[in-house]
Amino acid sequence: MIARVFQWRELERWLPGGESSWEAAFPLVPLGDFLRRVVRPVDKSQRPLESLNVIEKISFGGKLHVRSAKKVQGYKGPLFEALPGELIISKIRVAQGSLCVVPDTLEHLAVSAEYPTYKPDPKQVRLRYLNLLLRTPNFQQLLCSSTSGNTTKKRLRPDDFEQVEIPLPEPGEQDQLLDGYEKALGKAAKLDADALALEQRAIREFEAALGLVPPPDLPRKPFQVVQYRDLDRWSHESALANSLLPEATANGMPTVTLGDYVEVTHGCSASPSPRATALEVLKISAATRGEFRPSEKKYAVDQPEVRRRFDLKRGDILLCRVNGTLAYVGMSALVEEDMPNLIFPDKLIRLRIKDDALMPDFLWRLLQLPNMRAQIESFARTAVGNFAIGSTDVADFQIPLPIKKTQRELVQELREARRKANAKRTEAARLRSQAWADFLGAIFN
Repeated sequence: MIARVFQWRELERWLPGGESSWEAAFPLVPLGDFLRRVVRPVDKSQRPLESLNVIEKISFGGKLHVRSAKKVQGYKGPLFEALPGELIISKIRVAQGSLCVVPDTLEHLAVSAEYPTYKPDPKQVRLRYLNLLLRTPNFQQLLCSSTSGNTTKKRLRPDDFEQVEIPLPEPGEQDQLLDGYEKALGKAAKLDADALALEQRAIREFEAALGLVPPPDLPRKPFQVVQYRDLDRWSHESALANSLLPEATANGMPTVTLGDYVEVTHGCSASPSPRATALEVLKISAATRGEFRPSEKKYAVDQPEVRRRFDLKRGDILLCRVNGTLAYVGMSALVEEDMPNLIFPDKLIRLRIKDDALMPDFLWRLLQLPNMRAQIESFARTAVGNFAIGSTDVADFQIPLPIKKTQRELVQELREARRKANAKRTEAARLRSQAWADFLGAIFN
């Protein structure tokens, strides 16, 4: 174990938990021993701002953000060049994780004086090792102990940063640690890819059993010419669909109008309650991800009539009625149990089965198929920057309707594919977590 004892007179500042003792598996080396600070002023008379990627911020997760072209215009402060492979830190936010290595894909990066830049010595440290070590909680604790200032903007002087000591194995040992870590990540990535392929294959088989032809990608033409008599409604998507989409049915299955089998209800427009009540109303986000999220809610004024008209029961399907993103319009979620103290808002539409020839979980899965998504988007209209569909649009949807035995079998196959895919994703997450724990355990005893 490596420990330090300080005399009071040797401390520049007192921070609870600061300058913590380390038990490291490798020698502790000051950052300044293998990081050389570089200062390359940008001559704006020779380098137009438009040719530079000017830094905006580094997120606490270490992601580098550059300014938009509009924000770059008129920038007055001094700028300094940072090259791919160099380390940038934020003087103000470094203790929260605002530091990163410039990626190889980002050239002509310019930073302000608030972002000191360092060039690592490749003979002492691998960039991959440095990138990982910067994200460890141990390193973040050391940075916190070296900062000064208030709790929201703790500054770190470059000299103090360079004195922070980290465990530094020999380059060959760094490579071994990294190879093991990245091998585990590779296995996890393959499991994720296998899970996605499994779900996609199940969806294709679901479509094929229904005789649905996957729609082609619709080009986003700036304008087009169509006959008015050929349009069910006016929208760009509707015109494209009428001219490009194939017929949806095959396999001899009947095609039915959705409104004949479900009760379509527009959501509640009542205002939410500013204080807690026994009744809650969903947010639009409860349905837009394709899975029901009952935790996405807020309090509503509790009125018996509102409860009666906008209640939620097992088997109900909620559709997103309006959204600024077309892909979210018509996204559906299945309610799997009675929820007597929860209602739905006017940005959602409720489908309630009124003919037991149609199974709720089959309809929910059906509405998310690419072919049905194309039909839904063809109904969408635009207004004030949003896309929207109405209750009558939903009632007019044309869907294939196999017998209930077939519906049940198709849903079960999708459910089983999802179960296997989720098992693979769970194992992938475990591998990533274990790889990170192994890396930390190898560096810090």
